[in-house]
Amino acid sequence: MQIFGAMNEYFSSLGTIGLALNSFIESFFLVPPPDFLLIAMDLANPQKALYYAFICTIASAFGGVVGYLIGKFGGRPVFIWILTSLSKKEGVQKRKQLKDALQKFNEVEALYNKWGVHAVFFAAFTPIPYKVFTIASGILNMNPYSFTLASVVGRGMRFFIVSIVLMLFGESIKDHLELIILGATLIIVAFFVILYKKRHSISLKK
Repeated sequence: MQIFGAMNEYFSSLGTIGLALNSFIESFFLVPPPDFLLIAMDLANPQKALYYAFICTIASAFGGVVGYLIGKFGGRPVFIWILTSLSKKEGVQKRKQLKDALQKFNEVEALYNKWGVHAVFFAAFTPIPYKVFTIASGILNMNPYSFTLASVVGRGMRFFIVSIVLMLFGESIKDHLELIILGATLIIVAFFVILYKKRHSISLKK
């Protein structure tokens, strides 16, 4: 899309500030992923690759907090208000359905608060749209400290892997970065599955 190309050019023209701005805004709004600019800057100045990864991580994590606050103070109240307003106007059967919908929402919220940290981590690390999860985390009232930690770790791993690989291998590895990240994701998923099964088997023995 032309608008995305124009955005990329604008962020690129601002250098390191543009990289930070791109990373920050992308966490809660529809702009190009900062990976494109990060890759270009890493290849142009490989000696500063780790610095660029750090800038991306911090800016993206702060942007994630903005996304979380948008969801918390914008999405959830609006959702509750709509359900409450409708329940006052509709008949008994409809009010029951809306009450059930609110109950389901609360159940999903409890589940997300328990397991959402994993979802945020993988969204922050993989090509899954991170902004969707930052806003959803606010709407579903996820623990803010767990959210922030998952964001920093997930975003940091993604950007530092990209920068380290480019710093070591340069242009020749550029087209295979997504495969490298996918491979790293599968290893991490496998690790968590093994860890979960091990802990589950220990708890059953007790």
